Amino acid sequence: MITLLPRVELESQPGTPATAAVIWLHGLGADGNDFAGLVPELDLKGCPPIRFVFPHAPSIPVTINGGYVMPAWYDILGLNLVDRQDAAGIQKSERAIVALIENEVARGIAYDRIVLAGFSQGCAMALHTALRLPHTLAGIMALSGYLPLADRTRTERQQANAHTPIFMAHGTMDPVVAVTRGEDSRDALVALGHPVQWHTYPMQHAVHPHEIADIAAFLKQVLGKPVHAA
Repeated sequence: MITLLPRVELESQPGTPATAAVIWLHGLGADGNDFAGLVPELDLKGCPPIRFVFPHAPSIPVTINGGYVMPAWYDILGLNLVDRQDAAGIQKSERAIVALIENEVARGIAYDRIVLAGFSQGCAMALHTALRLPHTLAGIMALSGYLPLADRTRTERQQANAHTPIFMAHGTMDPVVAVTRGEDSRDALVALGHPVQWHTYPMQHAVHPHEIADIAAFLKQVLGKPVHAA
């Protein structure tokens, strides 16, 4: 049995039981606190009570940073990001993220009321994990990142999330994950038939104020419908 990753949890409506969840994965060298501060900035009027889950990635040596140990979902082997990839590390984190999804289901949140989100390395993990999940999610948020192991996606993906809305956002001046890397990932997903909403912002490797508004609109789109009692 997988031990659940340590995490920060915030409720959009404290005191009211959550009926939806957003699991949000941070980037390289950060932790779950990195995006927790964004929750109060999101206009979630019209959304049900949402539990935001911000897990902390384990600390591992990162090759591109001289083997320095830092929080990471997988090792980064080169600046290109895609020529040499840490498939074993990606798959290990995939299992840990699936365990978090299953934990939300055990707490009473249906799969189709869960959004998997991520920034940078977390974006890569959100795309990788969601597309291989055999259960339909509400949505996928892919911020300032890319699709890892893209050559395996066609054969490894599950049909469950073939039509799940994907929100992709990228900075036009990103020096860490070039916008062309994001565009290539977008094009690969569209070629496979995935419904991608593509957004760019005049920023580097960060989150733009207009992006925060667009994220809130996306959450309203995929989580705003009422929950019907079984």
